[in-house]
Amino acid sequence: MRTTIAIAAALVFAAAPLSTSFAKNGANSGASQYSPGQQYRANGPVSGTHGASGYSPGQQYRSGGAVSGTHGASGYAPGHLK
Repeated sequence: MRTTIAIAAALVFAAAPLSTSFAKNGANSGASQYSPGQQYRANGPVSGTHGASGYSPGQQYRSGGAVSGTHGASGYAPGHLK
């Protein structure tokens, strides 16, 4: 019984560094590349706003209206941009 628990614990601790490396490598791919902070870093601030807030879904909704087929600012959410 103790051997089984020790092996399970060893597997969990061995897998933890792998999951964190995937998280770090995935930071610049997928929806996160469209996050307000990443857009701010790439393009600078939107005029009239401070920091990355100009790239927030709410600000984009206010300036451009709703994306067709979506409700409110959800069309501007990082996972929904095309």
